[in-house]
Amino acid sequence: MNTQLLYVCLAYFAVVSFVTVCVTVADKLKAKNGSFRVPERSLILLALLGGSFAEYLTMRCIRHKTLHKKFMLGLPLIMIVQIAAVCLVLVRFFN
Repeated sequence: MNTQLLYVCLAYFAVVSFVTVCVTVADKLKAKNGSFRVPERSLILLALLGGSFAEYLTMRCIRHKTLHKKFMLGLPLIMIVQIAAVCLVLVRFFN
């Protein structure tokens, strides 16, 4: 695998994870203040784009949406699919 491609992928996941954490924390703060909230579909989209690990950890740490089955079951399922996809890509590139 090209090391430059690896760095681009790592940078992508770092940026998506950072944005996901910021949006999740912002939604928690908005929930406390009673202001306009981030739509749940936006949080799910960020998870699908690669921020599932960051979103799950953030939600657990700040106790945000931990009672919503959509997130507490959905995010681990997204993570499993993403891990499988990464494994398939790695196996393809290293064989």
